[in-house]
Amino acid sequence: MKASALFFVAFFAVVATKPAEKYTTKYDNVDLDTILKSDRLLKNYVNCLLDKGNCTPDGAELKKVLPDALQTDCSKCSDVQKRGSKKIIRYLIDNKAEWYKELEAKYDKNGVYKKKYDKELEDAKV
Repeated sequence: MKASALFFVAFFAVVATKPAEKYTTKYDNVDLDTILKSDRLLKNYVNCLLDKGNCTPDGAELKKVLPDALQTDCSKCSDVQKRGSKKIIRYLIDNKAEWYKELEAKYDKNGVYKKKYDKELEDAKV
């Protein structure tokens, strides 16, 4: 599987088919730990999301649907995608705080989603 496809699944696991439908589960079996070990791959997609670099087709799709996934609490995501999303967010917060802060500044300027996800992530630790 292409590296770009791997990260696409790992970072929020979101691909839209139609607004009223679930996101595709095509990539649900990807090993997220492998993705998290690749700073180069992770940084390329962070740059895509931040308009600092070129996007692969997968990255462009992620960039397009990410606001919807955040706004709807990933309601169109499968359970695997929801768990993967939390894993990626937790990894970014714990290991790549600067990247996370840049993404947060772009996609959550008012801190609305941060409060919600911080509580969820804190509850998940217990």
